[in-house]
Amino acid sequence: MVDMERKLRPLGDYYQLLRRHGLLASNTPLSADLTRTVALVSCDSKEAVPNTLFICKGAHFKGEYLAQAVRQGAFAYLSETEYPEGVGAVWIPVTDVRRAMAIFADVYYDHPSAGLNVVGITGTKGKSSTSYYLKYIFDEYMKESGGAESGVIGSIETYDGTERFESHLTTPEPLELERHLANAVSAGIRYLAMEVSSQALKYDRVYNVDLAAAVFLNIGFDHVSPVEHPDFEDYFQSKLKIFDHTRLACVNLDSDRLEDILAAAGRCPQVITFSRSNPAATVFASNIRKSGNDILFRVKTPRFSREFRLTMPGLFNVENALAAIAVCEGLGIPDQHIYVGLMKARVPGRMEVYANANDRVIAIVDYAHNRLSFEKLFESVLEEYPGRRIVTVFGCPGKKAYDRRRDLGEIAGSHSQLVILTEEDSGEENTEDICREIATHVESRQCDYSIQPNRGEAIRQAVMSSETETVILITGKGAETRQKRGTAYIDCPSDVEYTKESLHEYDLRHGLDGLEKIRGLMDVLPALRRWANKTVVVKYGGSAQGSGDHVYSDLAALAMAGVRVVLVHGGGKTISSLLERLGVESRFEGGYRVTDAAVLEAAEMALSAQVNKQLVTALSAWKVAAVGISGKDGSLLTAACKAEQLGRVGEITRVDTTLLNALLDAGFLPVVSPIAAGEDGEGYNCNADDAARAIAEAMKADKLAFLTDTDGILVDSHNRSTVIPHMDLARARELLDAGLIAGGMAPKLAGCIHAVSHGVEQVVVLNGTIEHALLLDTVSAKTQGTTIVETVIEKE
Repeated sequence: MVDMERKLRPLGDYYQLLRRHGLLASNTPLSADLTRTVALVSCDSKEAVPNTLFICKGAHFKGEYLAQAVRQGAFAYLSETEYPEGVGAVWIPVTDVRRAMAIFADVYYDHPSAGLNVVGITGTKGKSSTSYYLKYIFDEYMKESGGAESGVIGSIETYDGTERFESHLTTPEPLELERHLANAVSAGIRYLAMEVSSQALKYDRVYNVDLAAAVFLNIGFDHVSPVEHPDFEDYFQSKLKIFDHTRLACVNLDSDRLEDILAAAGRCPQVITFSRSNPAATVFASNIRKSGNDILFRVKTPRFSREFRLTMPGLFNVENALAAIAVCEGLGIPDQHIYVGLMKARVPGRMEVYANANDRVIAIVDYAHNRLSFEKLFESVLEEYPGRRIVTVFGCPGKKAYDRRRDLGEIAGSHSQLVILTEEDSGEENTEDICREIATHVESRQCDYSIQPNRGEAIRQAVMSSETETVILITGKGAETRQKRGTAYIDCPSDVEYTKESLHEYDLRHGLDGLEKIRGLMDVLPALRRWANKTVVVKYGGSAQGSGDHVYSDLAALAMAGVRVVLVHGGGKTISSLLERLGVESRFEGGYRVTDAAVLEAAEMALSAQVNKQLVTALSAWKVAAVGISGKDGSLLTAACKAEQLGRVGEITRVDTTLLNALLDAGFLPVVSPIAAGEDGEGYNCNADDAARAIAEAMKADKLAFLTDTDGILVDSHNRSTVIPHMDLARARELLDAGLIAGGMAPKLAGCIHAVSHGVEQVVVLNGTIEHALLLDTVSAKTQGTTIVETVIEKE
């Protein structure tokens, strides 16, 4: 499709570019009108329109493609060979069609990299993770100024401000690449992280792309085959070409072939180094350690010295984080944005950890697909999961990187108790033939193996065969949803989907699924015994109300088990609805409803007369002896004015639990609306979260549970996978201080911190819209939502 806003150039401009770069194969002048405007530069015959300059590229190019392009309006074509099918169009002979295509693409799209900060990342492993770390950091930096979301081009996905899709190539061909960069400029994107493959560098896909920074992560043996690189040296030298495109080189001092890498990087005006082992590095990491599921490490640069936290597993990811920090050091991005970006970062299909209900089976989905990435993966797994049985599920692609079959087979065989070989983009090769070749190397390490060509079934077999504590490594595909079969790509479920399904089946077969326990109450009650006579305060938020009877059945089960349950409820939507019917305006300041006498009367009616009674009635249907009260009853809650401009909005100053204890001792379940008595004799409308917290603190509750409509405390409120399962007070305060917790969740977390600091044993934030979330949190071995305690006891 022709972009009418783009500056269109005459054929003569393109011809002169070829002459300037020494790419013309003949000095014979073109017998063509050089003033004719080129409407489109393309290598896809299906796209051709009148006045197209067509490029014949690729080892498998067929003359019929050119014939189609000419029929559709192509008036000139670029190639190393003249084609009879090009009759009627002008032939422009060149010595290197790939480089010529890169130059033409860049000119056609007006050299878009000049208007962007493009960061190129190369290396044998870690490109995707580093690019996503940078994307998260750039996005945090842009939020401060209201800038656009940053772009990314790589093996996982492409996002350019206009298009977002699952990628096919790590680095696109020049015309597609320059189009994405042009889209990014048009969309106002300022930063874009791009994986740069050895093939892209060898064949000049990024020939005219300016890089704001170039990262060299590492080098290991890979991509040597007849269709890739003839030998390792060709692969390595291709990688080094990335430094030809930038003024800022970022180099890992822990890489092999360091002397050669530094020599190539020395061509750049500025070199920033990073390392986990060499204190002389510009960016140096020390004190690397695990804290729960997180990784902590201290970083020293010329600009700062501070601790960082990764919430993504894999100790090897520190190296990728250091690469991102090195780029930011060179680009001058403030460290607070680096900190928040790294903490939020998630990479689809990279070190995604899943577990069954009792953690017997840990499944790790990762893209590891070559010798270096396999070595790092097993090194990390052996350190993080000592003593566990290891099962590895993988395959190798067809007709490329043949050495992987030996390398991966030997590494997996050396460290696994079982290897299951399966399909992994077999293409035009037979999957079982590939697997049998890998198997010879697995077997050489005295490791058991099996072959299951169906990838989903291979993952299922790995999970279902786990009878002892097991780590299953599922490698090579990550979050990809396509398999190459023959010459086509076929849609299929991702490894993540296969893994989740298999773990769920495993739990069902072994009676470990929490939901199945709930459906069989006799299975639940024994698990509840440890909560008998303990106090649990539940705050049922208005956002979670109306999602089904499961909350009432959960409360009934807790009460039956002898748990002393106090239910505190909100009802903001009900108040707003009543005020609207009464013709009273609702106004808010700082998240609080401005409450005059009329609003207070409506709030008391809505909360005590409507919501409270509805909850009591619903609980009664489950044979629960529920009693509805307000904070005024028995002087339960006393409040003072929170702020003069808010009117009758109360700050709770005193809690008297006499009435609550009397009701609980008599076998009743109190249902409390947050209307408090004022020290001045008037009533106050109090925040239900504050009321629940104050009651829990006064009763020294064993648990305070907030039922909301979110999955817990999220590091990134837009990404459900960033929920933090458990944290101590120090971590909770760190999240608040860093500004990571936004919106209404920030005061909720502050309340959680206050509650635990004042005697509440634990606070949980649960998604009350999920079936039986409250009971699952009580009886399941698997953490639900987020649990906050004073101190997290680390697992050995």
